[in-house]
Amino acid sequence: MSKEDQRVAILMGTKDGAAFIEEQLSSLLAQSHSAIDLWVSDDGSIDGTTAIVDAWKTRWDKGRLTLVDGPRQGFAANFRSMIVDPRIEADCYAFCDQDDIWEPDRLESALSWMQTLDATVPLMFCSRTATMSEAGAMIGCSPLFQRPPSFRNALVQSIAGGNTILLNRVARDLLAKASSRTHFVSHDWWAYLIVTGAGGVVCYEPRPLVRYRQHQANLVGANISWRARFSRLEHLLNGGFARWIDENLNGLAANRDLLTADAAACLNLFTQSRKGNVLSRLSLLRRSGVYRQTPFGTFGLYLSVVAGRV
Repeated sequence: MSKEDQRVAILMGTKDGAAFIEEQLSSLLAQSHSAIDLWVSDDGSIDGTTAIVDAWKTRWDKGRLTLVDGPRQGFAANFRSMIVDPRIEADCYAFCDQDDIWEPDRLESALSWMQTLDATVPLMFCSRTATMSEAGAMIGCSPLFQRPPSFRNALVQSIAGGNTILLNRVARDLLAKASSRTHFVSHDWWAYLIVTGAGGVVCYEPRPLVRYRQHQANLVGANISWRARFSRLEHLLNGGFARWIDENLNGLAANRDLLTADAAACLNLFTQSRKGNVLSRLSLLRRSGVYRQTPFGTFGLYLSVVAGRV
């Protein structure tokens, strides 16, 4: 199948997004790729978001636009509901937030990469983001990661926002199977874990393809400043990171049959590195090969192991 014939399902989660959703929908309509079905799962908006989406049904000329009710249990559960929804049929699947702006070739760039690889392998494309203020002024970019994407990285870090991810059909089916068995911390981190753990291929594009809007109320920040990085380190050391890891490991335990032998062996070593005395934990962590993308991040990881906070 040619790139142009690939039908993409965009999975958008909304909750009180009326202030910015028009701009996002316009950027989706301006995508250079033409075959797009848009699924919007609204998680209980009271500000007119659903009325705006309904009005867009007559303007959406790339495919179907479907509005559904979300589970009203938070953003992760909202995206999970779309991941496992058997009604959503497509060749590829993209996650989407309600208040970003996509570059016109956001989908085309991902599809071009996927065309070069075996379609029977789980494939996931993601990228950096450009960061903008609530008013739309450009602030900077998310960190440029240099180390390769892998399960060993995914165990302790999510490298890209869900708003940049595109999955092929095999990866989405895999993710739906895994997600039907468990909940997760966030859909982007969970996708990275499952795709790499099952032997899939992940591409991290260094060019920002999404303009990510920052608010005071953002659930997950862009982590672009040293202040933000130290905040992440503090999160590592105060036990918040360990709680996220707990949830991810519980989810992986429910999906061990989906993991490659290498991923399962790495998972065992990493799990064991969270127990015992300090020297044993450090030794097991080193043997596992688990890493974060930057030296500062890896330093924080080892420091948190010494402190017993992973």
